[in-house]
Amino acid sequence: MAQAEFYPHAVSAVAQRETHISKVFLTGAYAYKIKKPVNLDFLDFTALERRKHYCAQEVALNQRLSDDIYLGVVPITFKNGSYYPAGPGEVVEYAVKMRQLPEELSMLQLVRNGKLETDFIRQLARVLAGFYQNAAGGENISRIGSRKTVWLNNEENFRQTEQFVGDYLDGRMVQIIRAATRAFLTRRSALFDRRIQQRKIRDCHGDLRLGHIYFYNGIQIIDCIEFNDRFRYADTTSDLAFLAMDLDFEGHPQIARRLIDFYLEYAQDEEMFILLDFYKCYRAYVRVKVNCLRLRDDNPAASARAKILRETRRYLELAYQYAVQFTRPTIWVVCGRPGAGKTATAEMMAKILSLGILQSDAVRKKLFNIPLHGPPDLLFEAGIYSKESTALVYGKLLMLAQQEIEQGRSIILDAAFSFRHYREEALRLARDRDANIIFIECTAAAETIKKRLALRAGSAPDSDLRQQHFKRLRARFETLNELPDEMHIRINTDLPPAESLGQILAHDYALLGHQTAAAIRHWQSDALNEA
Repeated sequence: MAQAEFYPHAVSAVAQRETHISKVFLTGAYAYKIKKPVNLDFLDFTALERRKHYCAQEVALNQRLSDDIYLGVVPITFKNGSYYPAGPGEVVEYAVKMRQLPEELSMLQLVRNGKLETDFIRQLARVLAGFYQNAAGGENISRIGSRKTVWLNNEENFRQTEQFVGDYLDGRMVQIIRAATRAFLTRRSALFDRRIQQRKIRDCHGDLRLGHIYFYNGIQIIDCIEFNDRFRYADTTSDLAFLAMDLDFEGHPQIARRLIDFYLEYAQDEEMFILLDFYKCYRAYVRVKVNCLRLRDDNPAASARAKILRETRRYLELAYQYAVQFTRPTIWVVCGRPGAGKTATAEMMAKILSLGILQSDAVRKKLFNIPLHGPPDLLFEAGIYSKESTALVYGKLLMLAQQEIEQGRSIILDAAFSFRHYREEALRLARDRDANIIFIECTAAAETIKKRLALRAGSAPDSDLRQQHFKRLRARFETLNELPDEMHIRINTDLPPAESLGQILAHDYALLGHQTAAAIRHWQSDALNEA
């Protein structure tokens, strides 16, 4: 198959590509892919009939996301000392035949060459959202893609890489990734169950990487997982996370974020942000495992070996960063002027992220033993709203937040944080407890705020502030100009709630990644200084 004369069509030269489980022959017009007769824990290609079966599976499954690319399965025959494609004699092998796609139009090359246009990213997000919506689901697929299987897949990865710790892998990093993965799966069991109920477990692609996507006659996505259903039956976030991780690996996290933003617009799956880093970690560690197996089994040349080893360590570092990110607790400070939509925003976030809320109004009334929905105290900056009382309320609020952070739990704070010194106290808490912190400043038009405050008249909300307080409230609010961009999001709550939430989650995700990376750099610097 490495010789041009083997093929029944014109071939000027044959190029070869190889993975740990297959070999591909590129002839110019067509590509032929054969499966190696290997038996690994997750696949068995040792028998010819099994290779034939999985070649047919590859053609059928990949036709879901490609058009006129996969052409069929070609038997390789042997007779009188010669091999033939679909010729006379005994069948000794099977090959998948497909059209050879122009490499320069792969997403990988477009990214590396700086030619990936924003419209391409949006188009891809739309295709993927539609694919996942229409992909097969159901009880059997949900069962295979359940939390139990996710646990099994992760543990299999860790077990299969134990032998490489020390030689190829940093043992401390592996331990942290494994512990973080187990903790997330245990702590978030209700979320995994909910994803099944929401029909988010589908027959996905399974290996959605930059090199498998081509912008050629539309979008062609090739090389899905055909050899093991449990690698393909998965949460749609897990599938998308592979591509986002690949973009991070290539040094383009901003493109990954743009892809996720566009995908959210089409899929309306805000809950994916809770899972994204967990599944990115899983996918990065899959690449760690695959590279370790290549180093062990393929006996690459010295230069190739060094390259694979560098890649392996980079994937491990990414998996470690994601693990820190999805386990590091976060304080979300939902703040702004009264009437700006803080409580509605905080409650919406809490529902999506499955987090607790600490609300200053509730803390205030409990602190002073006043019924939560009792008659309002309308005195401005007096009584329970005096400066002294407010200082006690913020002290209590931050003490309760500290207790949550010390238990490893993220928390949402719903309070005005009108004064800079209270914000500085929240920042100090996050710094002292090594937590992320994001200030989500809610804003709205003056008329909107007045209307919201007016609606409180005659009702018994937690807050006692009313329309007559508007001017003084507006005047005393100290602008959040001391906060760095990586800790501060400003949202307009005049927008529909779903749109506001999408803005928050997309921005939160980007900022948390920045803070986690900064924290890891700080830890590494401290370790070097100690050494």
